Amino acid sequence: MDIKVNGKLEINISRVIRRRGLEEKGRVQKVIDSEVLRYSDPLIPVDTHTLRRSGIAATEIGSGVVQYNTPYARKQYYENTGRLQADPQRSGMWFERMKAQHKDDILRTVRKEVNK
Repeated sequence: MDIKVNGKLEINISRVIRRRGLEEKGRVQKVIDSEVLRYSDPLIPVDTHTLRRSGIAATEIGSGVVQYNTPYARKQYYENTGRLQADPQRSGMWFERMKAQHKDDILRTVRKEVNK
């Protein structure tokens, strides 16, 4: 016996993407950017806290780009060994170290946000 089914299935992909918060500069990207800033905060070298605050001020939450905007940010990121910090956890390469420590936490938060 042959069974034939004819039909049409239409899926509005852009609507699904919007509903899940996955559009560019959408709710999920805002969560990711915020979590990156939050988890990076205790790892950033501090003296006057200007470097740390510049991440908040220079980052457009939802853009997908977290940036620290001080004249010395690059040097602190690539050259700071943490030996002059009261807290040795505060040193260079904070984004890479943050990812190693909190990638799964961020992914868990993203999954919750997507499934809202």
